[in-house]
Amino acid sequence: MKIKTLLIANRGEIACRIARTARASGVHSQADANALHVREIGKSVCIGAGPASESYLKIDAVIAAARSVGADAIHPGYGFLAENADFARAVEAAGMIFMGPTPETLERFGDKASAKDAAVAAGIPVVSGAQGARSNPQEIAQEVRKMGLPVLLKAVGGGGGRGQRLVTVEATLVEDIEGALREAKSTFGSEGLLLERFLPEARHVEVQIAGDGKGHVVHLFERDCTLQRRHQKVIEE
Repeated sequence: MKIKTLLIANRGEIACRIARTARASGVHSQADANALHVREIGKSVCIGAGPASESYLKIDAVIAAARSVGADAIHPGYGFLAENADFARAVEAAGMIFMGPTPETLERFGDKASAKDAAVAAGIPVVSGAQGARSNPQEIAQEVRKMGLPVLLKAVGGGGGRGQRLVTVEATLVEDIEGALREAKSTFGSEGLLLERFLPEARHVEVQIAGDGKGHVVHLFERDCTLQRRHQKVIEE
């Protein structure tokens, strides 16, 4: 199927990158009315107020925006609804193409806790930590103390460097937990946190995989993404 109009359900630099490639339509919140991606894309639909929970995380608003511009497909970018299985299903139910993994794949791997469980089941070594996602502050604090510091708090629905807090001292534990839970809720719509031991000397190496949904899959070799600022890659090879 040839896609005539693609709606980008994201903001900022990632929306600009996709738009330069696809010449697409996008969305924005009221706070982003004058943002770079709105100016560069040329056609952007306002879908709500500044907070992500009132705009970029509203599935119905994104679908309505896509319909208003006659979009054939929606590209989620990263973060927000990019790894949300319900969003992928809503896009398909609306008769559009979701530019990403299937809802079934997202349910398994879009959540960091379930993805880690799948890795364990496959016999793949993983970083030690508490099993499953946690959302109760007291329970999280108890688990962190049991694990010993330093511990990395990670939003299970996180992406794009968001939703991570490094706990290094007991004095800031409660504050770090509350902050991580708030960010997980406001940015990704889920309060669940994954608790893992922090490995300060580890390198961050990724393998990029792309597939066409019909059984044809390629990988783009490995890349070192260790150099980061605020959990975001500064250099990608």
